[in-house]
Amino acid sequence: MASNAIKSGALVTLPELQPSSEFFKEGASLRVTGKLQEYSVETAIAVIADQGATLKVDTQHLRELSFRIGSIFQFIGELNIQPNNEAILQARTGRNVDGIDLDLYYQSLQQLRQFQAKHMKDATT
Repeated sequence: MASNAIKSGALVTLPELQPSSEFFKEGASLRVTGKLQEYSVETAIAVIADQGATLKVDTQHLRELSFRIGSIFQFIGELNIQPNNEAILQARTGRNVDGIDLDLYYQSLQQLRQFQAKHMKDATT
């Protein structure tokens, strides 16, 4: 029986979204965080940046979200890979996370991945 359940968004940093990355797959469900660099009301395309990397985010399905350049946003959605290998996240949810300590956030992400890797290793032995 096919499952139509919505997948959780894998926590990914923007620099990790390279064509060689395991996360860089058509339809991959991701959670990304970055500072809003650009936003077009006409196209509903936002551009977020972090650590020198950028990502376009299609926000057409988001309502009640106020976009302010320079604010930090977190989006969950599915990745669409264009023919030129450009990625666009089709956001299904988004939120302003101004005030987040990004260094602490990335430290906790690293700790989570270490825990998960150890757990997976222990489960197979």
